[in-house]
Amino acid sequence: YQRRVHGTLSECLFFFASSSFSMSFISEFWDKQAQTHGDSYTASWGDKHMIDLEFDVVSKHLQPGAVVLDAGCGNGFAAFRHAPKPAKLVACDYSPCMIDQAKARLGKEPTPNLTFEVADIRALPYEDNTFDMVYTTRVLINLQNWGDQTKGIKECLRVCKPGGRVLLLEAFWEPLCKLNALRGVAGLSPLVEHDFNRYLKEAKMADLLKELGAKHTIDRFSSVYYLGTRLLRDLALPEEEKQKGFNHEINSVFHTLQVQYPGGDFGIQQAFLIEK
Repeated sequence: YQRRVHGTLSECLFFFASSSFSMSFISEFWDKQAQTHGDSYTASWGDKHMIDLEFDVVSKHLQPGAVVLDAGCGNGFAAFRHAPKPAKLVACDYSPCMIDQAKARLGKEPTPNLTFEVADIRALPYEDNTFDMVYTTRVLINLQNWGDQTKGIKECLRVCKPGGRVLLLEAFWEPLCKLNALRGVAGLSPLVEHDFNRYLKEAKMADLLKELGAKHTIDRFSSVYYLGTRLLRDLALPEEEKQKGFNHEINSVFHTLQVQYPGGDFGIQQAFLIEK
């Protein structure tokens, strides 16, 4: 999370509300990430510990024999890890270069139940009621407005079978505000969204799902980790140690604490589990 904007939270909100990026710009960004990082997890994010937490959340909902869609798979790093569990895993992404990387790895590591293809989450190329489970991981936040995000959510629900589940692992605005309130008390500058990210609002999500008649629960699976790595870490480490970024050993400590003692509502990454 870049720390590029200073000032009050309302000032930060105004900055991002007045900024806009085209989908072609976003696609080009992820294409470059794929070309630079290949099939490494760093193509999507450098925080391996958070990626592991995300993996654990998805994994506990995957069922043997299920047909599953990974909507927004990036270079397939997580899809390859998940593939042994379901009967079939279809993985798609908006970035052609990300899919190229995934297919190249698939050529080296044949995985019969795993396929990759280019697709837009706003208009998924699958029939209604196709998948037992659909999941996203930091995908909807790449869409530039709530209208497009709503399209993506509805598409995930459309292609999910009745009785199936849609799992949305996304970044949310409300916990960011809570975390920044603590950072403000501590005299630290606020965390802000990446240039083109648009964090979801819990309240809007709840209203939409109520309108659609879809029951949901929220797994706040990252609160302790965020408190540790986005607050306490900045208070505890000298500047030269902070330069190690996500690879600092203190991140591993807070990952362990998160696994052992989950709880709280300060984790920007949350999982909405929707029952169709």
